[in-house]
Amino acid sequence: MGLDHSFDIVSRIDLQEVTNAVNITLKEIRNRFDFKNSRVDIVLEKEKLTLVAEDDFKIKALRTALEEKLVKRKVPLRALEYRRIEDGANRTVKQDVVFQVGIPIEKAREIVKLVKGEKFKAQVAIQGDEVRVSSAKIDVLQEVIAFLKGKDLGIHMQFMNYR
Repeated sequence: MGLDHSFDIVSRIDLQEVTNAVNITLKEIRNRFDFKNSRVDIVLEKEKLTLVAEDDFKIKALRTALEEKLVKRKVPLRALEYRRIEDGANRTVKQDVVFQVGIPIEKAREIVKLVKGEKFKAQVAIQGDEVRVSSAKIDVLQEVIAFLKGKDLGIHMQFMNYR
């Protein structure tokens, strides 16, 4: 009997929801008393955000406000990687926030090693920035999903194309 059932482990975020969260955060921040007459901005690019403010405290407050909006819009915070706070132009500081798109190859190898180490009756294959798990039995796939959800790999994982 062949491998009839499978699912993919992927890491994707909805950029439209990120855009909405950024717009709502900026609207809120510009009306807050602690941000009156201060330079604050969030620059949205294709694969990253740049937070800009006058000092470290305002960057952290901006980050907190943004995270609240992202959580409400069901954007996983694990899919965001915060870089160092750096000096910017015109006496500001900035912080880049990079989106995790796809599963990094090291983490994909770790997932394969974990699943094979547990001796599940399933095949695991890395396909670009995704990992495909296949098995003849649906129950085995459900066990693999439950097992991986219990592990903290430090990345955002979604289980898609379950068939």
